[in-house]
Amino acid sequence: MSFFTHQITRGLSSSAVRNVVIKHVTIIGGGQMGAGIAQVAASTGHSVVLVDTSEDILQKAAKGIEGSLKRVVKKKFADKPEAGAEFIQKVMQNVSTSTDAAAVVQGTDLVLEAIVENLKVKQGLFAGLDKVAPEHTIFASNTSSLPITDIASSTSRLDRFGGLHFFNPVPMMRLVEVVATSATSQESFDSLLNFSKALGKTPVSCKDTPGFIVNRLLVPYMMEAIRLHERGHGSKEDIDIAMKLGAGYPMGPFELLDYVGLDTAKFIIDGWCAMDPGNPLFGQSPMLNKLVAEGKFGKKTGEGFYKYK
Repeated sequence: MSFFTHQITRGLSSSAVRNVVIKHVTIIGGGQMGAGIAQVAASTGHSVVLVDTSEDILQKAAKGIEGSLKRVVKKKFADKPEAGAEFIQKVMQNVSTSTDAAAVVQGTDLVLEAIVENLKVKQGLFAGLDKVAPEHTIFASNTSSLPITDIASSTSRLDRFGGLHFFNPVPMMRLVEVVATSATSQESFDSLLNFSKALGKTPVSCKDTPGFIVNRLLVPYMMEAIRLHERGHGSKEDIDIAMKLGAGYPMGPFELLDYVGLDTAKFIIDGWCAMDPGNPLFGQSPMLNKLVAEGKFGKKTGEGFYKYK
């Protein structure tokens, strides 16, 4: 499609969405990422509904949000305990929970998905919600590795679909990657940018390419560190020290891999390799494959490249 035709198409398709101010947010997924996003949104005055499949998961998420807020209060309201308690109460009042996504999205401005990194599952979720969400509602995914275009293809609102990639832990990490597909309208993109700023985050604009900006640079860097070690050109300890002291990184690549999760790193690189098998940056690592096959995923399992038990 020519640039001129594409611009006309975007203009027509975005006519339903004009300067949407996101006030009511539905977050699908009560895990660490979803709960973190919910906390930040509620703390900045947004009305948030956190959705998951069971009440147990949601209760755990709500408890986690409250615990995180108490840690915030210890720093921000150290000399004002009453103000701190009032802050927690006010934020928690902005958060509600539900196991019925179809019901709650009928009154929302933004549906943000933070569930399992499985394309078919994400497509199924959005395909169902597309039928019941209001016309103005913008859809977004927090995916770190899957193409936004592929997820959006399950809906009829391609112009109102983008990516909002937050980083873990969400309350502490200031960056949000705001991702536009070739069909995302300027109005929708601006709304997502403004929402990110309203959360107190710093947004960067990204195109819908594998890994966006951060992971597109970070994952190949970590994989090359493994290959360097596999070739016998450096121990994992020396490589970590070199990158911390020589490049000023807070963690070395092997420490970071263990923190992120070796299973997560393998999932990302496997997906990119399938999409672009000829790209040497996306090549497999026998060492990484072996550790994942042995269930050594890093800190969360007590062992990865290093032992934590």
